[in-house]
Amino acid sequence: MTTTTALGPDAPRPLGPRGRGGPARRRGRRSAAEARAGLLLSLPFVLLFAVFIAWPVVQSMFMSFTDMRISDIRSPFAVNFVGLDNYLTAFRDPVFRRAAANTGVFVLIGVPLTIAAGLAAAVALDRGIGRLRGVFRMGFYTPVITSIVAVAVVWRFLLQAENGLVNTVLGWVGIDGPNWLGDERTALLSLIVMAVWRNFGTSMVIFLAGLQAVDRGLHEAAALDGAGAWQRFRHITLPSIRPTMLFVLVTTSIGYLQFFEEPFVMTSGGPLNATISASMYTYNQFGFGNYGVAGAMAYLTFVVIGIVTLAQFRLMREK
Repeated sequence: MTTTTALGPDAPRPLGPRGRGGPARRRGRRSAAEARAGLLLSLPFVLLFAVFIAWPVVQSMFMSFTDMRISDIRSPFAVNFVGLDNYLTAFRDPVFRRAAANTGVFVLIGVPLTIAAGLAAAVALDRGIGRLRGVFRMGFYTPVITSIVAVAVVWRFLLQAENGLVNTVLGWVGIDGPNWLGDERTALLSLIVMAVWRNFGTSMVIFLAGLQAVDRGLHEAAALDGAGAWQRFRHITLPSIRPTMLFVLVTTSIGYLQFFEEPFVMTSGGPLNATISASMYTYNQFGFGNYGVAGAMAYLTFVVIGIVTLAQFRLMREK
């Protein structure tokens, strides 16, 4: 005997052959396919990163704990493990200590000057300069994209002891200018000024982008309340561009802690190591074939960069 049960209009219908969750399964398969496609597209970058960045970093770290020299290149894993001896050698090296001190002076003076010059140029372009703004912007940024060799030729002409333009102008007012690049007291300062001139254009562009985001209404309201230009800049503009300031501070500090091109092309580290930097001395050690010591110096510089960067993030973080 067969019993037939009639289904009401509100009764649940039988499931189809695909069962419940058909659309969810399709979405899951589509997400998995997209994930596989993303992995395949990122695979070339991952391989290049592993071969040209990750592996050299690991190898150089291993090298800094060994006595590897240029004669060991053919058998890099047959070297002797020396522990922290290379790091102690770096600390005991008077030239490396001088290079580290020069780098510290370069950063402590150069970074604030670069940020101040970049911010001043950005504010001038944002509010002060009306006509020929594009010309000034191009002029401020041109040193950034100019070859360091061309920059060195110009600055050597400016700073020559006998016939340099700077000393010639000083002579017009009765001042006997120094040998800017040949005197221990002025050589590093000359490189700092050149570096500021060459790099403040990058800070200017970043600050200019940050200034575009400052609410103009706040300035108008403060002006109506009687606030002067300096008060508005101090209490409105600077707090508004705090994240931009942090970015410029960190990137400029990282770049200046690794400064190499200026002493390399201008003074070769002289006179008497007055302008040699930590990066340049590390480069020289690699050139001499002292790979273990050079690797240790490179990682000491890396540690200093990390500490300085973390300190800047903590000091500049939002309160």
